[in-house]
Amino acid sequence: QVQLVESGGGLVQPGGSLRLSCAASGSIFSINDMDWYRQAPGKQRELVASISKGGRTNYADSVKGRFTISRDNAKKTVSLQMNSLKPEDTAVYYCNAAIQARELGYSSSYWGQGTQVTVSS
Repeated sequence: QVQLVESGGGLVQPGGSLRLSCAASGSIFSINDMDWYRQAPGKQRELVASISKGGRTNYADSVKGRFTISRDNAKKTVSLQMNSLKPEDTAVYYCNAAIQARELGYSSSYWGQGTQVTVSS
């Protein structure tokens, strides 16, 4: 069974930094795109950043220049370095990945359980 487990959320002051990590485990054949989404109270879930298997990245305009997504294919992990955090970055952050399990012949979307990030003084 494939699982994604996030870590690294917490409370930080405006202007501070946090690093989120997400590890995939289970019977995995391959991992394609890996993404970070976030959902603030009363708002829709939005894509924050994505990274392809080859390392091509894409960011939401609201986080460009402040957040950096990276991945380690050997360790099956994806990270999100968040700098210059703002109160409007407060949300639950979710890891998402397109994973092909060994017993399946196709890729499916998997989600982590979410980790809370709160930016407040």
